[in-house]
Amino acid sequence: MTEPEGEAESGTETGTAAEGESNGDDARTAESDGIAATYEETDAERILAFERTGGAGTGPSATAAIAQNTEGYAMLKVRPTPDGDELERYYGFDMALDHAAELLGVSPGDLPVPDAAADMGM
Repeated sequence: MTEPEGEAESGTETGTAAEGESNGDDARTAESDGIAATYEETDAERILAFERTGGAGTGPSATAAIAQNTEGYAMLKVRPTPDGDELERYYGFDMALDHAAELLGVSPGDLPVPDAAADMGM
């Protein structure tokens, strides 16, 4: 059986995952260069959590999180952990990613962003 013209080959995904990254089955996880990202939604918030794995980064924290209310209009909150105290608020997703990367000791471009979290920010 052949694939219909224009469809991606099996196993190939498109979206925000860059080369070298892998998305989870439901586009809520991604991993790249020793950083694992997990996106989840609670009743009140959308949370993108990062965790250093495999010796990546040299920052002061092995974890960082970005949270936004479920309505999606509020500022993004950067935290050291998904349920930790807020460190700073940002309007833009890029600024929040910069702060999360700083906490982890990696470049913002090294942070994998699962497809489900790509629309966070104002």
